[in-house]
Amino acid sequence: MRRTPEPAELMDDPAQARAYADADFDASNALFVALFGRLHPGGFRGRALDLGCGPGDIPIRLARAHPDAAIDAVDGAEAMLAIARRAAAAEPQVAARLRWLRAIVPDPALETGAYDAVLSNSLLHHVGDPVGLWRTVRDAARPGAAVLAMDLARPADEGEVERLLALHAVGAPDLVLRDFRASLHAAYRVEEVREQLAAAGLAGLEVAMVSDRHLAVYGRLPAG
Repeated sequence: MRRTPEPAELMDDPAQARAYADADFDASNALFVALFGRLHPGGFRGRALDLGCGPGDIPIRLARAHPDAAIDAVDGAEAMLAIARRAAAAEPQVAARLRWLRAIVPDPALETGAYDAVLSNSLLHHVGDPVGLWRTVRDAARPGAAVLAMDLARPADEGEVERLLALHAVGAPDLVLRDFRASLHAAYRVEEVREQLAAAGLAGLEVAMVSDRHLAVYGRLPAG
């Protein structure tokens, strides 16, 4: 199945953002947090950058799981960030270690070389310039920093799309179902992501399938 890019639009409509925030992503978000934990079995201490944080569930989960972490969470949609801020406010000790930033990736302002970890979940298939995203990841991170990016993987054919929708989107609102279908068509495959990483100078990172519908990029940048 050939890739079909999504329209270049932000999820900045409050109703669309709320529908996304209310959708059941518990399993995939828990998987992301578990994968990050494997990179830091003793706990993460430092500052992390989360690119494309959406309604904030993953940075909030990470801040709970790693009490010595500070996280800058970035999204291009103010409607998403508003939901994230409200969710975090319910846990003041967590909220104190989270900073919500509005930016569209790639953004040179994020490329500070200051982060001990750079993260992303479900952003890759949205961006128009995937190599630019990986360059932002590279240039935002300190030497030796951890990298974890997870995204959908494009199925082989329409039959597999329908199987995944039936398995993972039963009872979902029409808006969420539509977006899930579009995201599966817009996603990349493992070999395509490896090519992107090589073009961005990140060929040392691993790429692998981590579920029936997700791939992950993970590893550490060279220490110097």
